[in-house]
Amino acid sequence: MKNKKILNDPVYGFVGIPYGIIFNLVEHPYFQRLRRIKQTSLTHLVYPGALHTRFHHALGALHLMQQAIEVLRSKDVDITQEEAEGVCIAILLHDIGHGPFSHTLEHTLMQVTHEDLSLYFMEELNEAFGGRLELAMSIFRDEYPKHFLHQLVSGQLDMDRMDYLNRDSFFTGVHEGVIGYDRIIKMLAVRDGELVVEEKGIYSIEKFLIARRIMYWQVYLHKTVLSAEQMMIVALKRAKDLVKQGEMVEAPPALSFFLNGAPTAADFEENRSALLQRFAALDDYDVMTAFKYWQHHSDKVLAYLSQCLINRRLFRLEFSYEPFDAAYLERVKQAVLDWSELDSRALEYLFIQGAEANAAYRKSKDEIKILRKNGQVCPMSESTDYDIQSKAVRKYYICYPKIKF
Repeated sequence: MKNKKILNDPVYGFVGIPYGIIFNLVEHPYFQRLRRIKQTSLTHLVYPGALHTRFHHALGALHLMQQAIEVLRSKDVDITQEEAEGVCIAILLHDIGHGPFSHTLEHTLMQVTHEDLSLYFMEELNEAFGGRLELAMSIFRDEYPKHFLHQLVSGQLDMDRMDYLNRDSFFTGVHEGVIGYDRIIKMLAVRDGELVVEEKGIYSIEKFLIARRIMYWQVYLHKTVLSAEQMMIVALKRAKDLVKQGEMVEAPPALSFFLNGAPTAADFEENRSALLQRFAALDDYDVMTAFKYWQHHSDKVLAYLSQCLINRRLFRLEFSYEPFDAAYLERVKQAVLDWSELDSRALEYLFIQGAEANAAYRKSKDEIKILRKNGQVCPMSESTDYDIQSKAVRKYYICYPKIKF
């Protein structure tokens, strides 16, 4: 531990950050910004303890990656010191591109995914650190010959999922999400360049997949969480629409820039450094400060949505396994219009509908591979003693103010 900075993590206990390039990346302002980005967006409105950040998660994923490297090396998997450093950097920075409230506003303030933004940040940091991130970027892009290294960063059993399920379960108090991450990591191996799981770990994998499904419907897609997130999206959309109409919409400078336009991938390719500096200045605090301003805005829709978000007066959300009846939708819409005393254009912000889907296990890409005791490797879906439901569960929803009708 002499060559590591020791931190006390509430989930794993003492964790180490290696001094050198990894510690220097953690100290960089771009990474420190993750302290101001909530890991689970607005989940704390349902589970008050869920105030942990992307910073917590990134360090936790790094810790698990260090454990995975040790396990694989103990099983004679060839991982050089350079590769170990590269894959640790890749997992450390895998979420550095997240914007305010993580996934919630990903396509509201800009037209670039957080994965692409993470890569732009890596490219920028690679230049700042004299090319030390080349291998990490190659692993992150899945261009490096040892595919299992990429799978540890982004796959069905990656260290990202291992940490966020464990950490989100811890901070929400939803014990159904607890997974045997330590046993799963100890069961990892490599065959023919692919990450596999020893057969005796199959029931830990089963629990992992079930826990993930439960966490999605009980936490990430909880109806009240989804309501709050959809309200935040339409509130920012309303603010952007008002700006386009020439209305005055006061906001912190970091947010104002993105209210006036949504940069695309082409914009970042052309002007990466300047846009990344703009993006890195933006965090949860800017968005919540804006809502505090907007509570008193002259626009009734923006003021109402902002007051609701600040004071947790959230919309009603109805789930259905089947599309809603058209007549019922029209009835709700009319009730919202009668209640609001606004014209039909207000429905764009006061009546929200959509669908969410989640599957316990997807067979379409990069299946989990099981290493049998006889040395044979087979996909999880073909395991003779395990048949997991891979069909996605889809729920339709409508979301609107809590009115009587």
